Amino acid sequence: MSLRLFKILWIVARYRLDTLVPVERLPLWLRLLMPLLPFRWLPVGQRSRGERLRLALESLGPIFVKFGQMLSTRRDLLPDDIANELRRLQDQVPPFPGELAVERLEKALEMTLAEAFAEFERAPLASASIAQVHAARLHTGEDVVVKIIRPGIERIMRQDMALMYQAAKLFAKIPEAKRLRPVEVIRDYEATLFDELDLYKEAANTSQLKRNFKDSPLLFVPTIYWPYTRRQVMVQERIRGIPVADMESLTARGTNLKKLAERGVELFFTQVFRDNFFHADMHPGNIFVNCDDPEDPQYIAIDCGIVGSLTREDQDYLARNLLAFFHQDYYEVAALHIESGWVGENTRANEFAAAVRTVCEPILEKPLKDISFGQVLLGLFQTARRFNMEVQPQLVLLQKTLLHIEGLGRQLYPDLDLWRTAKPFLEQWMKERAGVKGFWESLKRQAPELSHQLPELPVLAHQALTRMEQEQRQRQLQAKAVDSMRAEFDARGKRHQRLRIGLLLLAGALAWQTLGPWIAAQQWPVLVAGAIGLLLLVWQ
Repeated sequence: MSLRLFKILWIVARYRLDTLVPVERLPLWLRLLMPLLPFRWLPVGQRSRGERLRLALESLGPIFVKFGQMLSTRRDLLPDDIANELRRLQDQVPPFPGELAVERLEKALEMTLAEAFAEFERAPLASASIAQVHAARLHTGEDVVVKIIRPGIERIMRQDMALMYQAAKLFAKIPEAKRLRPVEVIRDYEATLFDELDLYKEAANTSQLKRNFKDSPLLFVPTIYWPYTRRQVMVQERIRGIPVADMESLTARGTNLKKLAERGVELFFTQVFRDNFFHADMHPGNIFVNCDDPEDPQYIAIDCGIVGSLTREDQDYLARNLLAFFHQDYYEVAALHIESGWVGENTRANEFAAAVRTVCEPILEKPLKDISFGQVLLGLFQTARRFNMEVQPQLVLLQKTLLHIEGLGRQLYPDLDLWRTAKPFLEQWMKERAGVKGFWESLKRQAPELSHQLPELPVLAHQALTRMEQEQRQRQLQAKAVDSMRAEFDARGKRHQRLRIGLLLLAGALAWQTLGPWIAAQQWPVLVAGAIGLLLLVWQ
């Protein structure tokens, strides 16, 4: 692992990534320290800053490439030269040799290339961080693509994850960073990332997504060929479409970009709320557009290695939060955060609502092109820190997906009103969820279990009544035992009281008799007191 850390530092120095750091925004002590770093003396070379960043991320491996892919979708946050270079990370990562791909393919399928395919192109169609794709044709005539996992990729990923865990544990020791729950976030990221190494899971995800959008005008998902699919190899239908980032081709075909952007928003909310199963890696390299009818464009999704879903509770809270936000009901937003436990119970709802209003009010009723999401995110992070709001690891994938969708929308149609597009869909979903239809759907889901339990209801009712009777008898016995113990304690208390009085009277009498020669007084009261004290001592 120390060798891996040394390699990371060497690549950072080799490509002079320090030149990308805005020195003027650093604290004074860091600004003074930067010129003393030894790699500052290395030449920058002729490559542009975007190319150096891309090459560095490619050299560092899949985890860093995925980070670059996510950045490439946020052209609003990056200069154009850097965004254009990072875009190449989506499907133009340097490939591994075609001969090695054939070797891995034959080993996984346990058959020769000629037995499996009528045609196979050794030069890859596309190459990404974890796998690369080759065009092929089955003996039955279908055009397909063959996805093959890169050799040795798992070892590198585990080394990088170990470094990320160490960094997260150190970060978690900072008091203000605890609410970000860095270790839990890294753990969730690790699970989703390593799922991409199992192409059986990706194939299953693809089949599920295809079933969810069967005959839908929103999305087309290619067919999986299961007889040729293994853990490190997957064969699926070859799609024909225009990459969603190829704006020139989309414009040349006369594509209705406004409708395409609106359908992207609808697609996101359909996956999250209707199906509770969403494609969580929707960077432009994985999204294509079917422009057979330019006025009715349809998305095409590939690479379903990372998918997400929410619990019903998180789904409800998220929908209600978004609707409250759309209605500008910030007090409801605050109350929902407190109710869900996302902020502490001692948080004052009116103060939290005022803080959220300050951040969110300026962006409502504005198109994407007029919204500075960088400022919004900064404001939300400051609000979260002020109210000790914890990061919800289960929502990190969803937030990442929403960033991808927002980035695509900004690129396709900057005048898109994100809020107005999403609001009707959410309102309809909540109406169906909370109304008669939602109740009926819930009843249908539970019908098999109810039908199984109905014949047993008399027995269950008898058992419940028997338990209630037993519990009632037990409570009565316990009450009697408590009353008996209370009476015993009262009796003991009275005996102890008589004992104390008897001792006092007897001690007083003895003391009086001892002092009798010096005190002139009648003796009979002393004798009576002593007798009473003696009787009280004996009567115990």
